[in-house]
Amino acid sequence: MGSPPELTVGRLLSTWRLDPPALLLVVLLGGLYGWGVLRLARRGERWSAARTAAFAGAGLGTLVTATMSSLAVYDRVLFWPAALQNVLLDLVAPLGLALGDPLRLALRALPEPSARRLRRVLTGRPVRLLTFPLVSTALVLGTELAVYCTPYFATALRVDALHQVLYLHLLVAGCLFVVPVLTREEALPAWCTHPVRAALVFLDGIVDAVPGIVVLTRGTLIAGAWYGRHHPAWSPDVQHDQQLGGGAMIGVAELVALPFLLAVLVQWARAERSGTAALDRRLDRELVPAPPSPSAPPSAPAAGDRVRPWWETEDGEVARRLRQGR
Repeated sequence: MGSPPELTVGRLLSTWRLDPPALLLVVLLGGLYGWGVLRLARRGERWSAARTAAFAGAGLGTLVTATMSSLAVYDRVLFWPAALQNVLLDLVAPLGLALGDPLRLALRALPEPSARRLRRVLTGRPVRLLTFPLVSTALVLGTELAVYCTPYFATALRVDALHQVLYLHLLVAGCLFVVPVLTREEALPAWCTHPVRAALVFLDGIVDAVPGIVVLTRGTLIAGAWYGRHHPAWSPDVQHDQQLGGGAMIGVAELVALPFLLAVLVQWARAERSGTAALDRRLDRELVPAPPSPSAPPSAPAAGDRVRPWWETEDGEVARRLRQGR
């Protein structure tokens, strides 16, 4: 393997290479998403342009950047492009895909029998187990640690097929946590309310920094034999290269945590507004004027001028709270 030319800012921005398996995945995901949007449009239903842009730009765009940009060109001679590449696939691309809400789009666009089958799969025990918040968080952390603390990464540098498996492994592990948290479908247990999701995202932001800290502070070199043999003369020493990679991983992990948390908070606010609007509509239906009493004088108000509202007669939690607030 020949050494590529010195990595300058210009080459960092302009150097690209084709990765057929990654391109096939991008075309497949983009085609399916576009088919869903077009199917809704033909039925006269609207799909958010912002969600489409997030899926295509932040999701598929990040996938292309990680697998076909200069990061992929230099990942076998420098550690830091490979580390940045992996964290983009594990954290950034899943967030972009999840902001497009592909699960809800699929359930709305598919014919009813297919949508029912997909919903059964999503609510089945295997998927529920893999997307359970603590399990999916452990899978993301375990994947990153396995990459850098086992021969997994060093072997993937030598074997192209395993390198592609590594790409897909990182992407799927990240999606298992992010997509269920941000979808508007009920893909998580009932106790995962929006406050709980916000807390989980905050915790995940801390956990995601752990692999970067491990790489940054590790005394031994990761894939040291490979990078020692292929390290170009124009680059910093291998140990410094690894420290740059660890720092990049920490920086990206912390940067991603903020928009992820903001997305959950926005969903929380929208859910609260929807709940309030639904309660207002119920109150409007319940508070209807009572029929006039035939024995009451025309000029005098009836004893029951209005029917008793539902919160005075029902014993639910919402009713008790309304009575206490009166």
